[in-house]
Amino acid sequence: MATKTQVVLIDDLTGDPADTTVKFALDKTEYEIDLSDENATEMRDGLSRYVDAARKVTGGGRRSAPAAKPTYSGYDPAAVRAWAAGQGIEVNARGRIKADVVNKFRAAGN
Repeated sequence: MATKTQVVLIDDLTGDPADTTVKFALDKTEYEIDLSDENATEMRDGLSRYVDAARKVTGGGRRSAPAAKPTYSGYDPAAVRAWAAGQGIEVNARGRIKADVVNKFRAAGN
């Protein structure tokens, strides 16, 4: 048995059938609204005064947060801490391990 799914856009202002989805942004928030062609034209005409005076922003849209620094540092911190404890070297239980401790760990063949 075959089925057919049909998506019907409804004008968000009037409840009548819509022809298009209009996307816009204001104050760092992006919006979209389904409108008939008539209402979409009315919206664009109403905003045209501001659009004509505005600067266009380029660069691929909104900026995302910078990528997090990779957590892999080339060694297992738990193994370094265990080795250091066995050697009598004091290492904090959390946080960054000093480079000289890591170098000693690697020099020991680990």
